[in-house]
Amino acid sequence: MKFLPVSLLAMLAVTSAHARTIEVAAGPDAQARLQEALIVAQPGDVVAIGPGRFVLTDGLSLAVANVVVRGAGMDATVLDFTGQLGAGEGLLVTGDDVTLRDFAVENTKGDAIKSKGADRIVYHRVRAEWTGGPKETNGAYGIYPVESTGVLIDGVIAKGASDAGIYVGQSKDITVRNSIADGNVAGIEIENSRNAIVRGNFVTRNTGGILVFDLPNLPVMGGGDVLVEDNLVVANDTPNFAPKGNIVASVRRGTGVMVMANDGVTLRGNTIDGNPTSGVMVVTYPRPFEDKTYNPAPRRVVVAENRFGRNGYDPQIDGGAALVQAFGGELPPVLWDGLGVPGETLSAAAGTRAWSLNLPAQAADPALAKPAPVTLPPPVSQPREAIATGAPASLDTRLAR
Repeated sequence: MKFLPVSLLAMLAVTSAHARTIEVAAGPDAQARLQEALIVAQPGDVVAIGPGRFVLTDGLSLAVANVVVRGAGMDATVLDFTGQLGAGEGLLVTGDDVTLRDFAVENTKGDAIKSKGADRIVYHRVRAEWTGGPKETNGAYGIYPVESTGVLIDGVIAKGASDAGIYVGQSKDITVRNSIADGNVAGIEIENSRNAIVRGNFVTRNTGGILVFDLPNLPVMGGGDVLVEDNLVVANDTPNFAPKGNIVASVRRGTGVMVMANDGVTLRGNTIDGNPTSGVMVVTYPRPFEDKTYNPAPRRVVVAENRFGRNGYDPQIDGGAALVQAFGGELPPVLWDGLGVPGETLSAAAGTRAWSLNLPAQAADPALAKPAPVTLPPPVSQPREAIATGAPASLDTRLAR
């Protein structure tokens, strides 16, 4: 990439003796000027991206710690990667204590915004979107922090990702709140991560709404202690458009919340409605594996008091139509594969209707299922802080920067 000569005196508006605001306007050579600003930024600086559409052909990167990247609003400042030549991220962040806010990233060939190994990162009012609707060729992830300690995602919008709109993986101390995941394969996914709160989000028109997974053969194993609370999970009915071979390619159209191979997951206060396969699915990892450190079974999953509407009316599973008829026109909102011990594996609030596949073993042929209603034992009451505390409270102070 060729960078234009930059006059720092022209670029910098000094806000204090130690912090600067580096302003980048839309227009010709935006690629070079914006990447230059991200390179010359120092800890404490703000990179202020002006309003307008920035037409970019290559990915951007930020490796400096304690920098704010701030636009004029998620609909006012748009980083447009429609003409991106490579297949990488739109923006890659590797510095700690970074705040990303008030801009959009559109139509990247790869992931939209990825942060890797970036601790105490804040995503606030950013939008990641593929504007052409659901396509296998869309980038995999919209908002994508991985291998981090301390992640706050607040007020973001993610649309059209061919894997997950909002994904947090191999991380700990996480909060995802007040956000919209619309029209992705997976709306929100917490994978191989611990101490996560997913709260107050609107999750709709995805293939699957909220997924809490643990997968084998990853650098960080043993996810758990996840609170999924007060979310609106409705009408997740988009056909799966993930590339074949991806684990999310197996997610059934119309899955509301899915917990797989995770430890200590509580669902509470959610509205779960209009998901044609199932409101909640609790399942064991369904594939053979060789990772000796991996536990494929879900443990200590609690379906507490939630508001269930009409779910399971068109399940995308073998024999689904016959099952719906057998259950009187609609499957119970909680589906369990039947592997494990009730109470230890899965418990539910009194009156929560559930059914089990009664599979005989992990990785068993689904044809061996023997579906039947099941009554789940009630959960042991726990205070919220005993489940998950989420992102450090100190990250909230950066929302105004």
